[in-house]
Amino acid sequence: MISSVRSNPSPAAAPPQQDAWITSYQRLLPHWQPVSLSHQHSALPISISRVNQFDAARLDIEMSAMLKEQLVKVFSLMKPGMLFQYEAELDAFLEFLIWRFSIWVDKPTPGNALMNLRYRDERAMEIRGKVRTGLEGLGLTVAQKMWYCIAAVGGQYIWARLQSFSAFRRWGDSEQRPLARRVWGLMQRIEGLYKAASFGNLLIFLYTGRYRNLIERALRARLVYESPNMNRAVSFEYMNRQLVWNEFSEMLLLLLPLLNSSTVKSFLHPFSKDKSSSSTEGDSTCPICGASPTLPYLALPCQHRYCYYCLRTRCAAAPSFRCSRCGEPVVAMQRHGSVVDHKSH
Repeated sequence: MISSVRSNPSPAAAPPQQDAWITSYQRLLPHWQPVSLSHQHSALPISISRVNQFDAARLDIEMSAMLKEQLVKVFSLMKPGMLFQYEAELDAFLEFLIWRFSIWVDKPTPGNALMNLRYRDERAMEIRGKVRTGLEGLGLTVAQKMWYCIAAVGGQYIWARLQSFSAFRRWGDSEQRPLARRVWGLMQRIEGLYKAASFGNLLIFLYTGRYRNLIERALRARLVYESPNMNRAVSFEYMNRQLVWNEFSEMLLLLLPLLNSSTVKSFLHPFSKDKSSSSTEGDSTCPICGASPTLPYLALPCQHRYCYYCLRTRCAAAPSFRCSRCGEPVVAMQRHGSVVDHKSH
């Protein structure tokens, strides 16, 4: 019968038996169960941009600074310095406002919203274990929100007030009572441990991309993308200009102390247009400080008059110092009205 069917196939194949799918299901079930269980209890690996998370924190700081600037302008006409003694309370109040209208109502902070980020309870993800895109998950619980406020707002305020109070009372001086010195030492140790832990957390964050600070790590509050289809829409033009200007200003701050102003002046003196005014001034003022010399000394051999301290300092700093008026090298210095020469080097 089977051979006849194979040799003469019919145009319509015979339908399978009614319980054929049950047999196939029972045969494949042992192979399918381990695979399904492994997928249910493993979350999809997701990678959140570390730059986005750092930028979000920086944007939150800038937002708080902008709010503080506007609030200070409101009290600009009042007594000067009145808000200075309440600066810690002002910072805590602004941080509380940002927390109240963002994290407390299950919304991202301004910086997180610009970077398409939100907080997710990582503990709930481990309990549920069913993930499709890797971005699902509930927000923070009420307890996590409260602890976040206590640590981020209250903790920073208490520590700032404690530092200012201890510095005002001079707890670190040796003349203080032993209890005050012990408290000061304990504060220094706590601060050192916190900085070391923060540095360690930073290294772990750069490796794993989770939990920017110790508060997020303690609360298991992880930043994930709010929308999987939203790209980083930030213009780098302003950022590039700011970085170039910062590098340029730092280079100037590094090079300016190394430059000799007298050498620069002597180099630019031939190109100066105001030569008549400089000639009429004569030796009435010191060419370095611009004041009338109280202890006048002459630079030799050009015999232009300087303040003693100005000339002595320049000659000690630069053995090849040139006169700021004529540009001639100064080889010695002589007190005005005296015949005794003092070698400059």
